[in-house]
Amino acid sequence: MGHKFTVIIEKDEDGWFVSEVVELPGCHTQGKTVEQLLERTKEAIKAYLETDEGQEIDFSTKFVGVQQIEV
Repeated sequence: MGHKFTVIIEKDEDGWFVSEVVELPGCHTQGKTVEQLLERTKEAIKAYLETDEGQEIDFSTKFVGVQQIEV
């Protein structure tokens, strides 16, 4: 059974979509469209898990949410 991952998506100043996988530090990628980004993110997750094979990943961490704060 696969794991579900939380992905944060942002749009950078050049118009690229950028994703970061919350549960996997350093696992990120970019794409010109959201569809391309999601496909590349899946590839990045698979590569990350293959690279860290044998190392224990803590899947007990739960993503709580994102909040915007105006100051």
